[in-house]
Amino acid sequence: MSGLLDRLLDGDHRALARAITKIENRMPGHRDLVSSLYDHTGNAEVIGITGSPGAGKSTLVDKVAEHYRSQGLTVGVIAIDPSSPFTGGAVLGDRIRMASNVGDMDVFFRSMSARGSLGGVSIATADAVKALDAFGKDRIIVETVGAGQNEIDIVKTADTVTVLVQPGSGDDVQMLKAGILEIADVFVVNKADLDGADRTVQELNEMLQLRDDDGGRSLTGHHAGHHAESAEAVALQRTEAENGWMPPIVEAVATRGEGVEEYVGALDDHRAHLEATGELEAKARARYAEEIRTLLREDTADLLTEEIAAHGGIEELVAGVTAGETDPYEIADSVLAPIADCARQQRDS
Repeated sequence: MSGLLDRLLDGDHRALARAITKIENRMPGHRDLVSSLYDHTGNAEVIGITGSPGAGKSTLVDKVAEHYRSQGLTVGVIAIDPSSPFTGGAVLGDRIRMASNVGDMDVFFRSMSARGSLGGVSIATADAVKALDAFGKDRIIVETVGAGQNEIDIVKTADTVTVLVQPGSGDDVQMLKAGILEIADVFVVNKADLDGADRTVQELNEMLQLRDDDGGRSLTGHHAGHHAESAEAVALQRTEAENGWMPPIVEAVATRGEGVEEYVGALDDHRAHLEATGELEAKARARYAEEIRTLLREDTADLLTEEIAAHGGIEELVAGVTAGETDPYEIADSVLAPIADCARQQRDS
């Protein structure tokens, strides 16, 4: 594992690809590998791009990567794709989506499976970002599926979150009220050459103005009901609103590269805002808090699986409930008891 780390840090793209495979598949030794990456991270800018399917996320990512390369910057792209119900792998993993950057080794593209995790942005994605950061990529872009909870979960991975909206998609804009509006640092109205673009921009402006008039208070409602562990992310978004950041709305036609320069400028402005207000460090702290919670949940789940097996397996426990001999609460207490006792002994020793 140390040899793999050394090659990754030396700029070996094959070592980077192998490391991400180990991370994604949670192979033996991946935890030691990720732990070793931390000392070499913190230099890359991480950008999240999300939005409804068909909004043009992949095309925008392609053009943004091309723009960064023209500036001499290296780019890493992680695309979270739907999981195959048969293999668990990324359904879209083999498609060519970075047409403008084919053959450019300084644009590293990796498709990762959502694996059924809530929203698709799992701890493996955050760890893969660390690998790209330690490798030395200047910009890392995380593109999500654009369905379900991932639009909110991406806050935990990215410094700046971009939400793509299609023109004339009134339903999509209304959907933003359910939570996506709250996480966006930058909006992009893609396909701005189509009818309805002006109306979409106007609706977004009106919604942002309502949020601003509300003093960020509306930012707590949707998240608090869904995800207690998103509290730090929600607080960051509220603080950002209070510190005067109004998400800009960029009109673009990504297929022609139009609006890309303005979009990158908006990303730079938000980065400067984060650094000036201290929110960049606050975001890092929130990410670490979420990682700790996630890892503890994973490890605790593994321990509980072992303990259930020691009690005869889940079917035997269910049989006890069915026979009226016990109930789920009593079973949960008995399964947890030895783990809780061990934790207390360790704490008190």
